Amino acid sequence: MKRFPSAVAAGVSATTVMTLLLLLLEVETRSAMDIFYVIARFIGTPNDPAVGFALFVVAGVVAWPLLFLALEPYLPRGPDPAARGVVFASLLWVPFVITGRGDIGGPLLILFSAYTLFAHWAYGFTLGAVYGRLLDRA
Repeated sequence: MKRFPSAVAAGVSATTVMTLLLLLLEVETRSAMDIFYVIARFIGTPNDPAVGFALFVVAGVVAWPLLFLALEPYLPRGPDPAARGVVFASLLWVPFVITGRGDIGGPLLILFSAYTLFAHWAYGFTLGAVYGRLLDRA
């Protein structure tokens, strides 16, 4: 499979994994996080979680995989694309945890930070593993 379709297919898989993890976080915190509301508010459309979710999906399926495709040869932890994906996702997590936390504070902020780091690592691992597998790389 070619690099571009492999990256987008990996983005679909990785975004699915991360979406499920973030929805689990929403359920476990009784919607205290409101992640998709926060994303919508960040782009200027408050109270519209559908827009926040759509942006989340487009970024996770297209934008971040293409950025990963461009940066993958330069990321540390190679030659394993799954390990490089974890490094890449760690870099994505930093602005996410700063901008995505909304009004969260105290112990909930610690939970949010740790859980979203784990979700980003799962995203990056899946992105790299599926991408590498589709390219038939070891």
